[in-house]
Amino acid sequence: MHTLPSAVIPERVKRLLGSKSGICLLNGKAAFDALRNDKSILMACNPRIKHVIPGIMKAAEELDAIVAFELTKTEGGLDGGYTGQTPELFFETVIDYAAQSGFSKPFIIHGDHTTVQRPGTAEIEEARALIAAQIQAGYTSFAIDCSFNPLPDDIRLTTELARPIVDEGYGLEVELGEIKSASGESSLTTAEEAEEFLAGLAAGGISPQLLAINNGSKKGNYLDGEMVRIDLERTRQIHAVATRYGLAGLVQHGITGTPLRLVGKLVEYGIKKGNIGTLWQNVAHAGLPLELMDAMRRWARENGKDIKFATGMFKSEIDAISEEHARQIHDMAYREAKEFLLAFHAKGSASRLCAVLKTGA
Repeated sequence: MHTLPSAVIPERVKRLLGSKSGICLLNGKAAFDALRNDKSILMACNPRIKHVIPGIMKAAEELDAIVAFELTKTEGGLDGGYTGQTPELFFETVIDYAAQSGFSKPFIIHGDHTTVQRPGTAEIEEARALIAAQIQAGYTSFAIDCSFNPLPDDIRLTTELARPIVDEGYGLEVELGEIKSASGESSLTTAEEAEEFLAGLAAGGISPQLLAINNGSKKGNYLDGEMVRIDLERTRQIHAVATRYGLAGLVQHGITGTPLRLVGKLVEYGIKKGNIGTLWQNVAHAGLPLELMDAMRRWARENGKDIKFATGMFKSEIDAISEEHARQIHDMAYREAKEFLLAFHAKGSASRLCAVLKTGA
């Protein structure tokens, strides 16, 4: 159990957890600021299937590491997204597992990739409504992603959507440079774009802690034989710009499929948060009953959709798997989480973070 200054746990979270709770759900802003000089990467996990959460928590507890749990707008929107998890349900799920397992380490609940792809559409109001729902649910950190748009629109939309987050004093991640799927191509973010983007946000009174960029990584599973191409020097250049604007660091997408030897180097180039999503889906699928996986694959094939979209369609069946299958998923998630936390140099990061928060150093 870590004893922390009261201010680093938002008042809304305190009310939701209750006065007797020992759960340490931190404000993302406090955590990111405290970690800015720590030579580690915060592991952010997208648990599309809930059974991986206890394994991740076990690894973080054992290694004394801070972690984040997050869902994107498409994974966990107001309608539950393709996982069937609304903001309120996701918050309750993470908190329930933390209580059941006696998880004592600090963590963050993060709203990832709240996107607006087309300005002047209903997407903007949908994004505002989602952020409001996430705040009410108990999320402590948020990512605004308007990177699909031209840079001036990205600045304007990000500024608009970030305002309530900044007013609440929560953690803020912004994005510059759309990240493509593993089979797609995209343009890398430049240092000049980062300068213009962050200057534009600053002019509007928006000071994020994290910047997500496109440095050559890909979302999802890499194709057989596909090379991992992350431009580390470009990453270093953008990080230099970000630090001039007071950011704690950069965000790395596309960790699934990236060799651990390369993952470990990312901290040297300014990566402060590493998002891992598809890996946990792969882990969960490996532990689900074969007949359930067959039904999910058949549904995806018949509907011409990626297997991830079967998650919400089969949520009740997934949630109701036997304790034996759930334990298999827990154990696999624990092993994977432990490997990544070690590669991220995150062992001991919880205690180091708490020491900074206590002293203000």
